[in-house]
Amino acid sequence: MDLKPLITLLAIVNPLAIVPFFIHYTQGFSGAQRRRTIQVAAFSAFCVIAACALLGLQILDFFNISLQSFQVGGGMLLLISAMNMLNAQPAEAKPHTHDLEEGAEKAAAGSSIAVVPLTIPLLTGPASMSTVVIYADRAQTFWQHAALVGYGVVIGLATAVCFALAEPIARVLGKTGINVMTRLMGLILAALAVEVMAEGLGKLFPVLVGK
Repeated sequence: MDLKPLITLLAIVNPLAIVPFFIHYTQGFSGAQRRRTIQVAAFSAFCVIAACALLGLQILDFFNISLQSFQVGGGMLLLISAMNMLNAQPAEAKPHTHDLEEGAEKAAAGSSIAVVPLTIPLLTGPASMSTVVIYADRAQTFWQHAALVGYGVVIGLATAVCFALAEPIARVLGKTGINVMTRLMGLILAALAVEVMAEGLGKLFPVLVGK
């Protein structure tokens, strides 16, 4: 079984990096509210990955987008996410939007913040979606597609565990520890992004690989 898709997804989603935001958004929540937020966020992350694994290629066909072009574009998104992580930011962080502030306002108002912004865009944004679609194209059998969906289950469980243990994790690792782990995953993700882009460019421009 190829574990590269799972490693890539864990590096992009990186629920450890979202722990400080989860703690911030859920301040003042009751135990039941926090548990509900964890459940919805974990299930939503699984649903996003499973939907991309099962329907992503059909969506590309509908819009008549070649996978090679998608690989180059997706690789660029991965590289941008890696740069965010190397700066100790969540992979899907958008510096010029107000998702984080809006999430805090929704939490203060008592609204659910599990889907937006925790799941989308902080956990599973464009970079993670494009990654799943790229690996879905490489899946040749039913079991390989099923494995991709299973990786969504792993991501959901990892999210649930990290959020459930958010306060102990924050105490043990601290902000510095979380930042170090985020930067290490960002370095891994940058290498994977270059690999994805190189493969797509090689297929679009065979002359680059001497064909």
